[in-house]
Amino acid sequence: MRPSTATAYGTITKTFHWLTALMIFAVFPLGKIAHGMPYDTAEALSRKAMLFSMHKTLGVMIFIVALLRILWALGQVKPGPLHPDRKAETFAATLVHWLLYGSLVLVPLTGWVHHAATEGFAPIWLPIGQNLPFVPKSEAVAGAAGALHEMFVMVMLASVALHVAGALKHVFVDRDGTLARMWFGPAEAGNGQPHGHSLAAPLLALGVFAAVLVGGAASGELSPRDRRPDAAPALAEVTSDWTVTEGTLGITTTQFGSEVNGQFADWTAAIAFDPDTGTGTTEVTIAIGTLTLGSVTAQALGADYLDAEGHPTALFTAEISEESGGYVAAGELTIKGITLPLDLPFTLEIDGDTATMSGRAQLDRRDYEVGLDQDEANLGFPVFVVIDLVATR
Repeated sequence: MRPSTATAYGTITKTFHWLTALMIFAVFPLGKIAHGMPYDTAEALSRKAMLFSMHKTLGVMIFIVALLRILWALGQVKPGPLHPDRKAETFAATLVHWLLYGSLVLVPLTGWVHHAATEGFAPIWLPIGQNLPFVPKSEAVAGAAGALHEMFVMVMLASVALHVAGALKHVFVDRDGTLARMWFGPAEAGNGQPHGHSLAAPLLALGVFAAVLVGGAASGELSPRDRRPDAAPALAEVTSDWTVTEGTLGITTTQFGSEVNGQFADWTAAIAFDPDTGTGTTEVTIAIGTLTLGSVTAQALGADYLDAEGHPTALFTAEISEESGGYVAAGELTIKGITLPLDLPFTLEIDGDTATMSGRAQLDRRDYEVGLDQDEANLGFPVFVVIDLVATR
C-alpha cells in the first residue's frame, strides 16, 4: 500500500477521493428525484420514502467518510502543484479543495440535523437511531437546518463543478499528470516539492460559508416556515365553568415504523365539572388546520387525510364520570363529518380552584377515512390522542 509522497498520492488517499466522488454523484440525484416525486398513493409514498431513506443514509455515510478523509489528509504529505509558477491558479485550486472539504461536512451534517429535528418520514437505515444529541424536535430547528442544507448544497455543487473543470483542463489543455497521479497506479508527477501550507485559502473558504449563513439569515430563509397549506380560522371563545389556562392537545402515530408526534395550536374546551360528585360534561372543539406534524404536516391536512379545508374543525362531546382510580370522559368524536363513540380515560388532581388533567385515548384512523390508501407499514392504524391541561374554576 503506497503512502503519499511529494510526487504521488497514496492508495488510501486515492480511495478516499474516489469513494467520496462516487457517493456525491449518487446522493444528489437520489435527493433530487425523491423531492420531486408525488406521494398521493401508498405505492408512491413508499417509493418516495425509500429514495429519501437512501439519500439520508448515504448522506450520513458521506459525513463519516469526509471526517475520516480530512483526519487522514492532515497527517499526509500532499503532492505539490505541477505549475507552481501559476500562483492564482494554484490558489484557486486550493480554495476549491477547502470549499469541498467544508461542504462535505456541512451538507450532510445540516441534513442530519434537519432529520433529527423533524417528526416522521423516511428513516435513516443505519443502527444509530433517528435522533442527535442536543437537537430537539423543533420546527424552527428543522426549518433552519433544511434551509442551510440547501444553501450548502449549492456551494458543494459549485465546488464539484470547478474541481471537475480543473481536472479536465489538466487533461486536455495542460496535458500534464495531475489527474493521472490521483488515479490508481504508479503515476508520479512534480518536481519533488510538497504542497505548501497557507491559511489564506482555508480562511477565505470559511468566509464563503459565513457569507452563506449571514445571507440566509438576512433573507429570512432560516426563519421557521409554516408547513400548513392555509391558515385555519380562529375558534370562537367558549363559556366554561373551568377555564383552561395552559395545555396541549396532540396526536401520536407511527410512520414507517417511527413514532410521529403532532400538536394542535388552537382548540377550546367548555368544561362543566363538580368535584364533589365527580361528574360533569365537556365539549372540545379542535381547529384541524392548526395541526403541526413535522415533515408530513401538509400531507396530514390534505383531502385524503384530515381534510382541513373541507372539515376545518373536529368536535368531542362527553359526559364525565368518576371511575376506580381515575375519571373517564365518555362521548363522541366527530372528524370529517364522521361521528363515533370515544372514551377518554384521564387523571385529575384538584388543588383549590386549580385542576390538572392528563388523558390519553386510542382510535383507528381508518374509522374516520384518514389515509385509506396507506397500509399499516406506511402509516400505523392506531392514533393516540393525548391531552394535558391546567384549568381554573
